[in-house]
Amino acid sequence: MRAVEITSFGGPEVLRLGERPVPQPGVGELLIRVAASGINRPDVLQRMGHYAPPSGTSDLPGLEVAGVVESGDAAAMAEAGIRVGDRVCALVVGGGYAQWCVAPVVQCLPVPDGFSDVEAASLPETFFTVWSNVFDRGHLQAGESLLVQGGTSGIGVTAVQLARAFGATVIATAGSDEKCAACLQLGAHEAINYKTQDFVAEANRITQGKGVDVVLDMVAGDYVAREVQCLAEDGRIVIIAVQGGIKSDFNAGLVLRRRLTITGSTLRPRSVAFKGAIARALREHVWPLLVAGRVRPVIHSTFAATEAAKAHALMESNQHIGKIVLTW
Repeated sequence: MRAVEITSFGGPEVLRLGERPVPQPGVGELLIRVAASGINRPDVLQRMGHYAPPSGTSDLPGLEVAGVVESGDAAAMAEAGIRVGDRVCALVVGGGYAQWCVAPVVQCLPVPDGFSDVEAASLPETFFTVWSNVFDRGHLQAGESLLVQGGTSGIGVTAVQLARAFGATVIATAGSDEKCAACLQLGAHEAINYKTQDFVAEANRITQGKGVDVVLDMVAGDYVAREVQCLAEDGRIVIIAVQGGIKSDFNAGLVLRRRLTITGSTLRPRSVAFKGAIARALREHVWPLLVAGRVRPVIHSTFAATEAAKAHALMESNQHIGKIVLTW
């Protein structure tokens, strides 16, 4: 099969189309003939040598795919109601940039009715991540407020729409007026241009001094100290990436007085059982919203697999709004 390989650690140019044996599914797994592969920030970090795949897994990048089931563990597939020939999308630990990909059966979800392969491939990584962090770990409830740092990223687009759909007030930050307008179109109640506005002051103004209940933070670094300043009592910060650095210096007194929680997680190393539980929650609570059109994928660009380097360069430019997807 053809696959996009990381020939050495470095810039987008190190991605090359090569040939690999077709992987074979084991117990609890199935084989997908891949039509489209989603691109995510962790893929870029892996290419640069900063995010190694878990031991014993594929060294190929790619955390989400969509395509057709070719074969697999018959018992596990029967239990999940999946058959050979079904269209599915899946969260995988790696190996997604390839024409065939093995996935745990419990991490597969049906392609929503009416969705293309490209749209389906854009779903798993962001929807699994947002559900796990905003709703499970951050405990966002209807009537509460969510501040999304980076509202036009793949994660941001998903978080804005899901939080709005489940009855939260959504505030999103973005790096341009154009991106702020896109956040509002996606359902954010307010958008803050972090390059021209102080998000702390704006968040406190918007909430009339109460502060926000949950922050979804993909920056960390000095953002954490600022986020502490705009959290409501019993507020929660959920860190899912550290693009701004791993060290933070914040006012611990505010954490004590306001009973704040600072937490975070990474999804890739979690167990198959953990991810399977997220998949079941998504199918029950979120997939009906996708089918009904209340939540929708936002695709910025698609690239042929031969142009994977161009796709990574676009992601690193931060000029995209929504997802970038490879096609096979």
